[in-house]
Amino acid sequence: MNWQSLVDNRQRFFWLLQIAGWIGYALVNYIGSKVFEMRDIYVFVILLNAYAGCLMTVPLRYIYRKIWNASPWVLMIVVFGASYVTGTLWAVVQKFNLWEIYRHGYRPEEWFYYLQQGLDSVYIILCWSGLYFGVKYYQLLQSERQKALKATTMAHEAQLKMLRYQLNPHFLFNTLNAISTLILVKENKDANLMVARLSDFLRYTLNTDPIKKVPLEQELHALMLYLEIERVRFDERLKVNVDISAQAKEALVPSLILQPIIENAIKYAIAHLTEGGVIDIKAQVFANELLLEVGDNGPGTDILDGQLVNAQGVGVANTKDRLKTLYENNYSFVLSHNTPSGLKVNLRVPFEKAVKND
Repeated sequence: MNWQSLVDNRQRFFWLLQIAGWIGYALVNYIGSKVFEMRDIYVFVILLNAYAGCLMTVPLRYIYRKIWNASPWVLMIVVFGASYVTGTLWAVVQKFNLWEIYRHGYRPEEWFYYLQQGLDSVYIILCWSGLYFGVKYYQLLQSERQKALKATTMAHEAQLKMLRYQLNPHFLFNTLNAISTLILVKENKDANLMVARLSDFLRYTLNTDPIKKVPLEQELHALMLYLEIERVRFDERLKVNVDISAQAKEALVPSLILQPIIENAIKYAIAHLTEGGVIDIKAQVFANELLLEVGDNGPGTDILDGQLVNAQGVGVANTKDRLKTLYENNYSFVLSHNTPSGLKVNLRVPFEKAVKND
């Protein structure tokens, strides 16, 4: 059992602190008895006093729970009143234990002698009350912190899901538009093939948790499914070169993080080239970071400060938002001109190695 689970279990945590606190009280009194050279029988007086204090403060817990939501003035009055009464009664018990055990049955002449010098006991009970409220407020703070953290996590996950699922309608629209075109020109065989591959790709996207990261090797498999769909449209006009190091294949990446980048390359580069074009996909691990690169040999476009001047669609912006949500500031997304032509996208994220299941 760890400390956090113990704190969360309020009943067990109370009794742990209650017993430990009164044991500490007994130890302090025992050390004091050695300093003042009290007889050994005084140990029984100490144990009885600590036991009595432990029992008599338990009702205070239930009283304080009843007034927990009361106004500050009511809290102060009840705490001081209950502490005074409990401390006074405890002082009587301590006097009785001392006189009966240590002084062999001594009886004072007047009953009010039992109430003398009771302020010390009241102060100790007041300290107990202060510690009780301090621990209660600490538990309340921890509970609120956990609720806030849970709410933040839920919002974080919802944002990731929204960003990931936003890509699906965008991609689906383009693909269905291509299928419609094939049907209009009576390319039914290619249209059927494209529908079948689209089905495989969408099945993958639905079976993949948008929040969890996947190995880059699995991400490449999804990209190949997507590229097979596009090859039905472009046939030999679309060429893809893949250069992924063995270590990079084991890296964890957000699912479908490269798909919108490649989709943009096809839509704005390959589709505008009469003879088709080439898409290069590279990945390697360097200095404990995963470096991803997607380039094309299309006509390119204007770039200002790493941003597309005439950017359209949601692909690039969506990808950057996902990276920002997942990695905060520990990533980079750079657009640049490719050599000799086209655009190049470079991504840098922390290297996280996927755990293989045996």
